[in-house]
Amino acid sequence: MRKPLYLLTAAVLALSTLGACGTKSDADSSSAKSSSKETDAASSAEKTSSEELEDLVVGATPSPHAEILEAVKDTLKEKGYNLVIKEYTDYVQPDMALDSGDIDATYHQHQPFLDQFNEEHKTDLVSAASIHYEPFGIYAGKTKSLDDVKEGAQIAVPNDVSNEARALLLLQDNGLLTLKDGADLNATTKDIEKNDKNIKFVEVDAAQLPRSLADVDLAVINGNYAIDAGLKISDALATEDASSVAATTYSNIVAVRKDDKDNEKTKALVEALTSDTAKKFMEDKYAGAVVPSF
Repeated sequence: MRKPLYLLTAAVLALSTLGACGTKSDADSSSAKSSSKETDAASSAEKTSSEELEDLVVGATPSPHAEILEAVKDTLKEKGYNLVIKEYTDYVQPDMALDSGDIDATYHQHQPFLDQFNEEHKTDLVSAASIHYEPFGIYAGKTKSLDDVKEGAQIAVPNDVSNEARALLLLQDNGLLTLKDGADLNATTKDIEKNDKNIKFVEVDAAQLPRSLADVDLAVINGNYAIDAGLKISDALATEDASSVAATTYSNIVAVRKDDKDNEKTKALVEALTSDTAKKFMEDKYAGAVVPSF
């Protein structure tokens, strides 16, 4: 009787041990399932939160405008907006898209250009805020110094009215021409009064100016296109003075439809682009080629 009793006791203990192991395994499995459910719930909540963000679509030229917008995406997310950046390689198409309602705002131009666009296209787009200023620069092509500009030299300038005037003013400031009195911000090559070196001015689409350098003696290039082409402001032979008429007039703006100037979406965009985050990004990345206006 002792031996069977011993065996029975051992069997009971074995079953008890297996039962305990089974309980631990079940607990681990239950814990894992619970953790998985929590992860899925968090993922679902994050997805729902993302889906609840309102799209804010802004048209911009690639550099520096789209890059600056990219830097404030998280700032806008905190304000409830999913920033969608639509890039353009010219100045006209983004404003056309804005006027037609395809996008919410543009960030690529200065006020004189917007005024010219409105006049030519019978639109009513307005500035919501000034964000930054990009110094125009005179860059070397075949001629490597302003002192070496010879008779009949060719200088490339933007072919749109507002930017051509800006280029001519910079050339005037550096003694290469004299404009008629009162020409100022509306100046074209027809307003050149004095051109002692008989310089030939080659009017080129602003986006193509960096490519023209190999074919001309000098080119006066918009800041954003210079940056996009890998040109540094420190490479320029001359740049606009920060206190010049051009510097105070040609600040780059956020443009919107007139009825949207004071809406919450526009306010959020302006706040993001004039934040400390935006300012630090401009100063750190562009080393003087992009100067905050706020």
